[in-house]
This record gives sequence, C-alpha cells and structure tokens, in this order.
Amino acid sequence: MKRIPRPGSLLLAAVLATTGVAANLAWAQIDTAKSSVTAVARQIGVPMEGKFKKFDANVDFDPAKLATSSAKVEIDVSSFEIADAETTKEVKGKDWFDAAKYPKAVFQSTSIKNGTPGKYEVSGKLTIKGKTQDIVIPATYRQDGAAQVFEGVLPIKRTAFNIGDGEWKDTSVVADDVQIKFRIVTAAKK
Repeated sequence: MKRIPRPGSLLLAAVLATTGVAANLAWAQIDTAKSSVTAVARQIGVPMEGKFKKFDANVDFDPAKLATSSAKVEIDVSSFEIADAETTKEVKGKDWFDAAKYPKAVFQSTSIKNGTPGKYEVSGKLTIKGKTQDIVIPATYRQDGAAQVFEGVLPIKRTAFNIGDGEWKDTSVVADDVQIKFRIVTAAKK
C-alpha cells in the first residue's frame, strides 16, 4: 500500500508560482535567509504545509518602470520538505513531482501591472513537471530600509500540472487546490 503524500507536496507547485511573483524586485540579490516559498494543501481536509529549501531568481523590478521589469524564478523541486521524511520522499517521486525527470519548476514573467496601492499583478508562465500554464500572481511590494519585500499567495490546481498522477488524480484524499505562499526579500546589488 502506498503512503498518501501530504498536501505539502502540492504546495511545491504553489511555492514556485509564488516565488515568481516575489522575484519581481527592484534589486536582484535575494536574501535567502529572509525569503521563503511554501505550499499548503489539504489531505483528508487537514491543511499540510511544506517548504522549498532551494530557489533562485533573476529579478529586475522598478515600480516606476513596470513595462521593463521582469522576473524569472527557478525552484529546485527536490528541495521540498514536509514534516514527515517518508512523505517528503514520496512527493519527490514519479507520481508527484518526478524530481529526477523534472528537477526544476520555473516561472517567467511576461508583464507586471499595478493593482491596488502597494499591490501588483504579475503575469507569466509557470512550468511544473513539463506542463506550462499562464498565470497571474497577486503580490504586495514594500520598501524596508535597503531591502524590497514581496509577498503573496497564489492558488493553483495541482492536477493542471500532473502533480499527483495515477491513483493520486483522485482529489478526494488530497485536494486539488494548493496555496503557494511566498515572501521574497531582496537587497541592492553590491
């Protein structure tokens, strides 16, 4: 009998999208100690959260020059961790992230637009497990001393990216809805 992956496995996809939004920073150097990307999903109705330990971003963001701002985020899906070691291993396997075949999840922005004050809509393409979807990520932005801080939550459907293949396509155990939460902090280039 296979162990049921926790909703955190679905969160990886959410985290990738979130990271893409957060990566739209005026300064390109990410402060990894202050940044995070997590994914929250529900397994049998119980929320489970996992974290991506490794991600990188190429960011060029200026709130006064949105037309020329851009972001590319890459997440190492094998860096995903959830509380249970056995579930973490299962999530990296073929039915879930298939990290051996698809080691990275990638978000590439295509445009950044103003939303309500302090909020932005980052459009782009999210690729996970070989599947690409057009998405819009809602993100907040604020200046914090010498750093820029981007935060947000991106809802995605795990099945749109084949996260949870085979017997895991059934969403009655692990829900289809995943929330990718991100906090990206950048510092000025030196």
